[in-house]
Amino acid sequence: MRIFKNRWFARYARREHIPDESLREAVARAERGLIDADLGGGLIKQRVARKGQGRSGGYRMLLAYRTRERSVFFYAFAKNERDNIEPDELQSAREIAAHWLAADAKEITKAITEGKLEEVHHDEEKA
Repeated sequence: MRIFKNRWFARYARREHIPDESLREAVARAERGLIDADLGGGLIKQRVARKGQGRSGGYRMLLAYRTRERSVFFYAFAKNERDNIEPDELQSAREIAAHWLAADAKEITKAITEGKLEEVHHDEEKA
């Protein structure tokens, strides 16, 4: 399973101090079938805890997800910032998810090179 975050999400995660370990844990839960919300078309919503708090009051993260293959985090919001996403945002999010799930290895590599995607590595894989 390869895990990525897009440029916007990477900045948001840095600003909110969301560690990569939290992202890996969210994907691991999804891999075990513990998906907080399946929004259709490969788009899921996972909850991630704020530091020192539980997941219910933490962050909501939208990601493109394909079991045992690829996850791309591309949008997040804090529970206290908004309740949910609007219907038009949901449609756009499904389109973004479909794009990243349809991308081949060459497109992913190009996106990484151009800074559009950043891979989330496991601790033992960091250089």
